Amino acid sequence: MKLDFIKTSIAVAVSALIAYGFYAFNTNANKNLVTVGSFIFLATTLILTIGIRFTLPRTATMARTLSWIFFLTALASNLIFSFAIFKDELYIIINGILLLIYVLIYYWIGQAKQ
Repeated sequence: MKLDFIKTSIAVAVSALIAYGFYAFNTNANKNLVTVGSFIFLATTLILTIGIRFTLPRTATMARTLSWIFFLTALASNLIFSFAIFKDELYIIINGILLLIYVLIYYWIGQAKQ
């Protein structure tokens, strides 16, 4: 597993632009929380989707598929939170659990032998 600096930089930039979009379109008082939370979640999934190279092709396919699924889940979750009224705790708990589940499954995939 190797980190590609250029692709990682692109992933961070795309995540920052999407997070800024959530900031710009959010009408609630929680816009800073949604902006920072969405950046962390989206950057993590995008970096592990396009910024990491695996040596085993099956592992790479599984990791990228998992990352795209969780990226789209994070995008949908943050889009819902952008237009809904919610408590800060609810946002932190839901996105925190999703992110931790993602990291755990990604770790299992990385540890699996082909």
